[in-house]
Amino acid sequence: MSAGRGSGRPTSTASGPGRALVAVYGIFALAASARAAYQIATKLDEAPLVYGLSALSALVYVLATVALARGGGRWRTVAWVAVGIELVGVLTVGALSVLDAGDFPDETVWSGFGQGYGYVPLVLPFLGLAWLWRTRPADGDGPTP
Repeated sequence: MSAGRGSGRPTSTASGPGRALVAVYGIFALAASARAAYQIATKLDEAPLVYGLSALSALVYVLATVALARGGGRWRTVAWVAVGIELVGVLTVGALSVLDAGDFPDETVWSGFGQGYGYVPLVLPFLGLAWLWRTRPADGDGPTP
């Protein structure tokens, strides 16, 4: 029996509202990648830690987008890990950038808890984790958190 059948739950992370979630992740993957590429190409020597964090956030968003779009088997596990790293990243970088702004001379997607992006980076991992939980296999097939 396929996960979610008969339970009223979606069977895929990329179905129903998951499509919108994957789209938002895709937009952030593009935005974070473009930002990191520009920062690294033009001013890496000014704030290498910050621009490295920008590159990390881009990688995490790309990975989360692909994993959520694929949604099954090992991709579900990859999605859990990527979205978990995203949550830890946005909370850690957000807190550090607020508490000690001197260490963050420029912004990343996660600076100020995603303030420059309307706090979407703060909300997005919670939505991602909730969606992964909602679409988890009902009968124990496949990976779970």
